[in-house]
Amino acid sequence: MPLDEGFIGREYPPSSPYEVSREKIREFAHAVKDDSPLYRDADSARAAGYPDVIAPPTFAMRLAMTAQDAVVGDEQLGLDYDRVVHGHQAFRHHRPIRAGDVLTAVVHVDDIKSRAGNDFLTVRAEIGTVDGEPVCTATSTLVARGTAEEGEQA
Repeated sequence: MPLDEGFIGREYPPSSPYEVSREKIREFAHAVKDDSPLYRDADSARAAGYPDVIAPPTFAMRLAMTAQDAVVGDEQLGLDYDRVVHGHQAFRHHRPIRAGDVLTAVVHVDDIKSRAGNDFLTVRAEIGTVDGEPVCTATSTLVARGTAEEGEQA
């Protein structure tokens, strides 16, 4: 069953606050095999002009995926997550994520299209501090394989 295009423009409530710690940044940097001292050493980060260690750019995915759970879990949308593959990801950073940040994300449904029997769901997570400072915009396209009606074109 195809996704409901009436969801385009829907905004979901903010995610729970997430406190970014030095340890989580270090673990993430280790996982992505990035040895930059900016991600591990506060003195190096301060020498580069940051107040504390910063996170690798893709660390934002941690918050974006949590926020996307609201869309994925919305039964009214009708997304069969067993059929979903990740089609595209983009980040626009307003400033680096850094240790000590307390962040939330608000997710928006930007687009739903059907092509060749597949549904393409584009969601945007606006990540910012609990005080309202914008930090990152993460945009994802999820592809639900074989869920659109055959013959539909975008």
